Amino acid sequence: MNLAELAQANRETSAREVTETTLHRIHELNPTLNAFAFVDDDGARAAARVADEQLAAGIDLGPLHGVPVAVKDLIDMAGLPTSCGSATSFGTTPTEDAEVVRRLRAAGAVIVGKTTLHEFAYGATGDRSVHGASRNAVDPSRMSGGSSGGSAVAVAAGMVPLALGTDTAGSVRVPAALCGVVGFKPAYDAISSAGVYPLAPTLDHVGLFAATAEDALTGYRALSDRPVLSRSGRFAVGWIPPTSIASADSRVEELTRQLLLRIGADVEVVPGFPKSELFEVFSTLQGREAFRVHEHHLAADRDLIDPEVLARLDRGRGISASRYAEADAARQEFRTRVGELLATYDVLALPTVPIVAPRVGDRSVSVGGVDLEVRGALLSLTSPWNLTGSPAISVPAGRLDGLPVAVQLITAPGNEGQLFATARMLEIALAE
Repeated sequence: MNLAELAQANRETSAREVTETTLHRIHELNPTLNAFAFVDDDGARAAARVADEQLAAGIDLGPLHGVPVAVKDLIDMAGLPTSCGSATSFGTTPTEDAEVVRRLRAAGAVIVGKTTLHEFAYGATGDRSVHGASRNAVDPSRMSGGSSGGSAVAVAAGMVPLALGTDTAGSVRVPAALCGVVGFKPAYDAISSAGVYPLAPTLDHVGLFAATAEDALTGYRALSDRPVLSRSGRFAVGWIPPTSIASADSRVEELTRQLLLRIGADVEVVPGFPKSELFEVFSTLQGREAFRVHEHHLAADRDLIDPEVLARLDRGRGISASRYAEADAARQEFRTRVGELLATYDVLALPTVPIVAPRVGDRSVSVGGVDLEVRGALLSLTSPWNLTGSPAISVPAGRLDGLPVAVQLITAPGNEGQLFATARMLEIALAE
């Protein structure tokens, strides 16, 4: 069910009945898919009971009232551990909710648990966590993507209609693309990060997953005070050929571009994107910031950190302040360039990821006869928009070899209405 259908079900039956169905599905599927690190059965039932009492008393808190929601396990929930997917964090149980959790509760949502993530949110594959790998609901032998893989799987498997994640390099949009759901990264700081464990503070965004663009918009409105204005009429789309940024499967490019051409927009190819510099700039900024955030873990808990995550954090140690400053200057230049493009085009578009979901544990993938490092490939087309802080959404665009493919849309802050309107057009075109 979508959010509107669930809201109606809550009013026709009860939030408790919807919650029990949700918990049953989670416990049935989670042993295979590992979407949840912690399931809060008692807390969910208590919240559903309150939601029913409020509705019976004529108190309707809106479209999330009584609706089951999941949150990524680096977002604080009072009374539940915040493990960040790491053995270093066990025993940490917050006494206060993160601001996004407070907002969910204020909207009447029933939070059913916390989802599995790549350790410290520092990975795009979703298969390095003290809780184990989250697995793709389309094919459990495949990656969910990361770092918010559990949240994507929870929505893709129909466990919950809405789930929260974070996105530093693509950690919402990548798993959304690989799992075949909608993933929205809002503008930088449009959703509060208070009470959310950071990775790279100047790049971190709180985002969300849903089955449809309309549901993602509903969730966003509950979590942000920024208005979303309606948009209609013809609009200009700038198509960014993915190979102008990184290597890409030509079939992914063709499938996403053809879907875009079917929605009646004015589509024009955008020339001149740098091929190799963007990911290096991004990696420099993220690497130094992540090292500084987790320096205390490296000093006290090295033996508890996954070796792959540990090696990535250690690399950040060697990034000097001057090198970081150079990368930051390059970031500002790129922001200016994208700002100019978004003054010309209403929306920019390209594939979300250039490949379909690799198998769990794979660290290289062949694209056009060239072997690529999986993490770099997964993040190559999403990380630029963390540099700019632009609103970006991943929308399903069909399947290749039975696995999901997605198109990514980017716009300027304040133009989210056009972003969601375009996403809905793509959904309609795909369904035809």
